[in-house]
Amino acid sequence: MAMDLTQIPYSTVFLLLLCIALSFATSLTSRLLTNREQVTAWNKEIAAWRSDSLKAARTGDKKLLARVKKQERHIMQIQSKMMWQSTKTSFLWFIPFMLLWYTFLGPLYGNVWAVAYLPWMPNSPPMTLPFFLWYLLCSFMSTTLLNKALGLTPGATE
Repeated sequence: MAMDLTQIPYSTVFLLLLCIALSFATSLTSRLLTNREQVTAWNKEIAAWRSDSLKAARTGDKKLLARVKKQERHIMQIQSKMMWQSTKTSFLWFIPFMLLWYTFLGPLYGNVWAVAYLPWMPNSPPMTLPFFLWYLLCSFMSTTLLNKALGLTPGATE
């Protein structure tokens, strides 16, 4: 008997494993392309500036407020650099993901209503999830866990 990837439980497991594999690939790429030490230093600098900014606003300290204002442009530049660090991976993976979706996943699951059950609803029949929602749930979960495991989220390695 051949596996039909459009039928539960094969679709459920296949999409979960696919999301884990894709999340691992993108997280690993991000890990390799990102200078974590630099990002950590930038985060600390921005946190210190925010703390000073809040303190200046609360206390009305004119000297501190002037210093915070003077550093604002520099902080904006750092935030821009950090944004680029986080989007490099997205640019790299955008076309492969689009190809995967439009040449394989879309045609395979486009007409499939249910690819997964959520059995934990008490006293009711199992709820079914369509392809897109199951993929989104699996992708979010696997990306969050893998980014944490690879030290790509703030506080993961500190």
